[in-house]
Amino acid sequence: MHKIEELLAEKILFLDGAMGTMIQKHNLSEEAYRGDRFADYDHPLKGNNDLLSITQPKIITDIHHKFLEVGADIIETNTFNSTTVSMADYFMEDLVYELNVTSAQLARECANHYTDKNPNKPRFVAGSIGPTNKTTSLSPDVNNPGYRAIDFDALVIAYKEQASALAEGGVDIFLIETVFDTLNCKAAIYAILELKEEKDLNIPIMISGTITDASGRTLSGQTVEAFWYSISHANPLSVGLNCALGADQMRPFIKELSDKAWCRVSAHPNAGLPNEFGEYDETPESMSAVVGEFASNGFLNIVGGCCGTTPEHLKAIIDRVEQEKPRAVPQLMH
Repeated sequence: MHKIEELLAEKILFLDGAMGTMIQKHNLSEEAYRGDRFADYDHPLKGNNDLLSITQPKIITDIHHKFLEVGADIIETNTFNSTTVSMADYFMEDLVYELNVTSAQLARECANHYTDKNPNKPRFVAGSIGPTNKTTSLSPDVNNPGYRAIDFDALVIAYKEQASALAEGGVDIFLIETVFDTLNCKAAIYAILELKEEKDLNIPIMISGTITDASGRTLSGQTVEAFWYSISHANPLSVGLNCALGADQMRPFIKELSDKAWCRVSAHPNAGLPNEFGEYDETPESMSAVVGEFASNGFLNIVGGCCGTTPEHLKAIIDRVEQEKPRAVPQLMH
């Protein structure tokens, strides 16, 4: 049994908060994104947050340390867009392997530092695997519904490269997150399961979907229940929801997952919905009250935060939730 599974049987574990939100607080310039190494790069790089693991590693490790300091059990690598598919926007496909290895190593060093300080509270690294900016289920061309910007096989290749590099960098978990298209997620699952078999890896998979609006469906049209049944063959460590919704709006969908899933359930909601300036208004107190109610009702095994969630938010969530019992995982009924 993986060490994290033993811990999840005893308590709710805490995932970190929003890497992007914390990076934005630095108001970095184009020059800061480039660093010395890419000073003469031919294309704009501002906004390529994953690149900061190479050009501004201290900023990334500081963010990891802030979340670990308040009690995060699991920190995510700074690799949400580190696939050849997403890095094509910056003409940096060749950098993908290095980005993933470097980001995983930075997170690993931070996690090990806190585990060494307190061996009774081991810290884990989740390799963040984002949805990419392409969809295999929907056409980006309204006049050609059959067109696809990418296909399943191409996504498998991209995800396998990312997962392989994350494993080399030392992650404990693969986190397929912010899934808006289940077929994209299936490509990631296929790639990871193939990699695990080839390299004999014992790295569990967490899967987290995103509900795009109050209809309770993913962008590719599935309900929460349908999403779960579509990916349950992966036997994930956990299934959950993140992003798109604040904790309040996420409640009915987390409850539904908790009722249906025969694995652990995770939630990392946004700190509310973005306001007209694209900022998140939910306070640590209000967010922790709602998430605390999830825990009290037995919905959760893993909890953290997505967009807008700072270390202050996470600390409030931990203070509210750490005494709650974890959700009991139901037995699979055949």
